[in-house]
Order: sequence, then structure tokens, then C-alpha cells
Amino acid sequence: MTEGPIELPADTLGAVSGQPSMIDPFGRHVSYLRVSVTDRCDFRCVYCMAEDMTFLPKRDVLTLEELDRLCSAFVEKGVRKLRLTGGEPLVRRNIIWLIRQLSRHLNTGALEELTLTTNGSQLGRYASELMDCGVKRINVSLDTCDAKKFHEITRWGDLDKVMGGIDTALDAGLKVKINMVALKDVNEHEIETMMKWCHGKGMDLTLIETMPLGEIDGDRTDQYLPLSQVRARLLDTWTLEDIPYKTGGPARYVEVKETGGRLGFITPLTHNFCESCNRVRLTCTGTLYMCLGQDDAADLRAPLRASEGNELLSSAIDEAITRKPKGHDFIIDRDHKGPAVTRHMSVTGG
Repeated sequence: MTEGPIELPADTLGAVSGQPSMIDPFGRHVSYLRVSVTDRCDFRCVYCMAEDMTFLPKRDVLTLEELDRLCSAFVEKGVRKLRLTGGEPLVRRNIIWLIRQLSRHLNTGALEELTLTTNGSQLGRYASELMDCGVKRINVSLDTCDAKKFHEITRWGDLDKVMGGIDTALDAGLKVKINMVALKDVNEHEIETMMKWCHGKGMDLTLIETMPLGEIDGDRTDQYLPLSQVRARLLDTWTLEDIPYKTGGPARYVEVKETGGRLGFITPLTHNFCESCNRVRLTCTGTLYMCLGQDDAADLRAPLRASEGNELLSSAIDEAITRKPKGHDFIIDRDHKGPAVTRHMSVTGG
């Protein structure tokens, strides 16, 4: 990866609609904001959370109005893609109000895409409203289609409810991508089955390496499955053709010739994606993390609440972007069993 500032093509230096751009110290245009609207979730996935979690008190969480103002400030500074995450975003009370408010930036053309990542548990209830708000596609986190194993992984999840929600989303016209965390000796032998199921329904599948975020009840060295091994195994049976398809995130995609579907790989450990990182993450408390795998952060809640105008907030964002690091330092092996950072994925936004 480049050690110092680089020059970018002129067409990447400004947002399409003319907003000022956020350029980090390594020349990367920050155009993608992921926002955790809540740290709460109705699942307790074994690689993400401990079963007995302590969540933030409500007084520490930004109001929906404050989240709208913060997100809008980022859009004004050149963010073109906005993804709502959690925890589980759809368990946040009145979340559709926030999504509808943010959709005004789609209508003006300032925002290219408004989307979210969900565990699917609430899709049966909200899919049609999401479509009405201008959401065109969503990511659903689903690691297995086996009901018993699904319950073991999520601890509290109901597979039938998730599957019904996915069907409701597809029927509503939403494009669905399935995100599957590949876990050694847990679901690694289901990957081909999941791929065929996804492609049969017209859905992409993205495989993700487990990440060392937060203390969990198990040992991550027992969970970690390098996707380089998975890809090598798939090549024994399937024809994988690298394609330039991008969604704005870190996945590298192939087309599976036999199914005609797309398969993505998110590899923060075996092949990190830091050199092209265009993302920052905002928590539900107004804390901005410039890197998923680093502890450095900026408090945006204080400047947000200090003034009705956005001058202080804009300056705080600018200062934070100057501290965006070159990359993360994720390692999982027998010498590095603990988390790279103490916060859970549900805090930062998955």
C-alpha cells in the first residue's frame, strides 16, 4: 500500500453533485458512511457478541433527529453512499422515520444509495416501507440455512422468520445480498449449498472472514477460516471468473460460471482491502471511527450539540479525516487470540 499521499483521478476528487470532498492523508476519497443506529440486536451471534451483553443506556444514544443531522452533514461533505447498520437497525424504534428523512438526499441526487445491513428478523414487517423510502438493495447476514445450526450461531434467532423476511423483501422488489461469515468446523461445508441457494433466488453471496472485534465467549482461533482456503476448495468444482463488479464496499467478486451468480470475498485478514478504503463508521453515540480495526476515534456528539449550525461539526469531521490511518492490524492465530480492539462489531456497525 502507498506510504504517503497519492494523486487521484480528477473525477474522484469531488462528489457528482458538487459537494466538497473528504480526502484522507493517503489520497483516498471518503465517500461511504456506515452508521450504527443502535448497538442493540435481537440475536447474539457467537462471533459478534457475548450472550450476556450490556448495552448503552438510552441517554447516551443519539436521537433520530440527531442522526439525520449528522448523516446529512456527511452528505454535504461528499458522502455518496450511506449504509445503516447496528446491532440490528430495524429494532430501533421509529427507524423508518429516519430512513424516510434520509431519502430526501436520494431525491436531490446528493446521495447515490441508501441501504442497510440487517439480520432479516424484521424484514417481513418493513420490506415494503424500505422500498417506498428509496432503498433498492439490502444485505442480510445469514450464516446457514440449517435451522439447528442457525440457532446455535445466533443463539436467539428464528430461521423461519428470517427466510420469510427474505422472501418478503424479494417480493417487494428489493435486491438482496446474503453475507455469510465463514466459520471453521461450523458452516464451512455449507458454503456451496448456500451459494447454490442464493444464486437460484437471484441473490449474490458474500463470504466474510471473522474479525477480531470485542470479547466473545469462544476462542476466535477455533472460528477463523481463511477464505484463501475456501476459494481453493471451490475451484476444485466451480469455475470462478474474477470480475470488476463493485458495490462500494470491500468485497472482491467472481462470477460462478455454472450458476451465473456472483460470489464475493471480504478478506480483512488474508488479503486486506485497506489500500482502497473509502469508508468511515459512525456509532449511535456520535463517535466516528476512521478505521474498523483501530481505536482512534472522534467525538462528533459534542460539536453536534454545541451549536444549531454545522460549522463546529464540519470542522470536527475534517480534522477526523486527517487522522484516517493507512489500515488495520487484524491478526488471528495462536499468539493473537484476543480482540484487536475491545469494542464489539455491534458498536461500530457491521
